[in-house]
Amino acid sequence: MACRGVCCCSFGHINEDNGRFLLLALLIILYLLCGAAVFSAIEHPKEREAKERWQHKLDNFTQKYNLSKTDLHNFLRDYEEANVAGIRVDTIRPRWDFPGAFYFVGTVVSTIGFGMTTPATVAGKIFLIFYGLIGCAATILFFNLFLERLITVIAYIMKSFHERQLRRKEGQPTEMRRGSANSEVDSLAGWKPSVYYVMVILCVASIIISCCASAMYSPIEKWGYFDSLYFCFVAFSTIGFGDMVSSQKAKYEHQGLYRFGNFIFILMGVCCMYSLFNVISIIIKQCVNWILRKVECRCCLRCQRKIFRSRRNVVMPGNIRTRRNISIETDGVYESETDGRRMSGEMISMKDFLASNKVSLAIMQKQLSETANGCPRQIGTSSRHNGFSGGVGALAIMNNRLAETSVDR
Repeated sequence: MACRGVCCCSFGHINEDNGRFLLLALLIILYLLCGAAVFSAIEHPKEREAKERWQHKLDNFTQKYNLSKTDLHNFLRDYEEANVAGIRVDTIRPRWDFPGAFYFVGTVVSTIGFGMTTPATVAGKIFLIFYGLIGCAATILFFNLFLERLITVIAYIMKSFHERQLRRKEGQPTEMRRGSANSEVDSLAGWKPSVYYVMVILCVASIIISCCASAMYSPIEKWGYFDSLYFCFVAFSTIGFGDMVSSQKAKYEHQGLYRFGNFIFILMGVCCMYSLFNVISIIIKQCVNWILRKVECRCCLRCQRKIFRSRRNVVMPGNIRTRRNISIETDGVYESETDGRRMSGEMISMKDFLASNKVSLAIMQKQLSETANGCPRQIGTSSRHNGFSGGVGALAIMNNRLAETSVDR
């Protein structure tokens, strides 16, 4: 049995797509567990120290001003509720004027969701559900179309460079290149760029956009340059923690130009980062396929040994012409010529079984047609007295076939 499809030892009776999905889910869960352990080890001690400092300051404040801790906690809760509605200690611009609302809907449909602005009314929350449902779906479609066109442009540019390299190798004059380059162009008709080259190009584009955006955010928002890079990654990847949000101050120098630049950088950054994530997901799928192939091949070797020992419910052909091989780069299979023999312990495929029995299948199909039309083949008298004689369907065909064999003998 080929190493494609079913793995009898580890994965049970599941196909390759399900096996790939389960393996990817297992790897993601393992990845999440490892990440949670690392973040907990890094951040939990800092959180405990901050909580102890805050408790110490709270005790000193209540003792200094002779305040009740309960009243102070209630006051802080009221401040948190006011902060949700857009009220803070620092002076900021209105959150729900037209520029602020436009910034909010942009973070919604792009799935960034900083969290600095959220609807506080029931009507606003209900409207957000339907608005986000359609808006997020439309934005994802836009990102996919952007990715298709971006890859098309990259493929065209890379193909042009590839053609130039081929022409330079020949070293022919410009007048003679047109006639001799036709075969090269025809051979490059189905040429596609490597996914790794596309990943590198998108990665470089994302880094350039992030560096340029950080150079703008750092002096205007008064952030450090590395903090600005951190904000760019969080925003462009649509993670959107909300700890750092751009364009939130009441006034900026060249405010209109800055907000326009902020919009352009976020749009370009999200598109490039989304495309990069899609390309990386293809590489991750190839890695998962490679791991799955390795596991399946080892398991199938064990299965072949067991089948060779038991030889139960197995049809062993004398010879075959082809054998299926699996390409790691693609999900398909291709056939290659072999030495005319099947490996010992290898099960016959349905294709080989049908090819070796096509004559018998043609006779059975003809008999089935005659039986269905009401004019079955006349057979010997010994079969007419059989209890299954005159039936319709596969059982009647089997009975007629056995009767013909007994008559011939």
